[in-house]
Amino acid sequence: MALNLKTAFHVLVFSWYAFVVQSMAAKDGEELPPGIFVYGGPWKYLTFLNLLLQMTFFGLAAATDLQDEKKSQSSLRKCKDLLFAVFGFPVGMFVVLLFWSIFAYDRELVYPASIDTFFPPWMNHAMHTLVLPILLAEVLLQPHVYPQTKQAVAALSFVGVTYLSWIIWVYLSVGIWVYPLLKHFSGVGLVGFFLFNMTVVAALYVIGEKLNAKLWGKDIEQMTATSR
Repeated sequence: MALNLKTAFHVLVFSWYAFVVQSMAAKDGEELPPGIFVYGGPWKYLTFLNLLLQMTFFGLAAATDLQDEKKSQSSLRKCKDLLFAVFGFPVGMFVVLLFWSIFAYDRELVYPASIDTFFPPWMNHAMHTLVLPILLAEVLLQPHVYPQTKQAVAALSFVGVTYLSWIIWVYLSVGIWVYPLLKHFSGVGLVGFFLFNMTVVAALYVIGEKLNAKLWGKDIEQMTATSR
């Protein structure tokens, strides 16, 4: 089977994310600034979880591409589309936009300067910059079948509450907020910040859905009809 542009892109991006995840995970155990990997290691950071999410999606995308045309209508393809639509695009875009917005205001609130010694600039951009153009390239390369908006937002909300609970658990366990920004919020402020973030993520989901429909409307109709 000839390796077309879409397949080559998926294989390349999957390999890239696997390399970045391995490089970041290898930092666990090194002498890092206080609190960086205390309790939970890199697993408490949305950035790292997003890298795993992106790696999983592009791995599924590559596996789907390598199936023959008949099998490409399988549950694997549906799983891949749901993963991208509901989580991959909105969460990935959210990580980039929120990180650089806070970084521009005061980097010490999200990515203290002391971290630069341990995470070189290329790794910072791999985690917080390149995610965006890669996701946009994926949108341009192929259509994705989206679920109902209510179901998607419900799934995003569940995952969001779960992650917030994990962050609070880490704080209650070791007395350190995962992100320095959070120590400046009161209880009410923390709830408000979380609700604002969930609104942004939901908006990014809708943006992804609209963009997908605008670019691939006819293709989506054919894909949906074929899978019935």
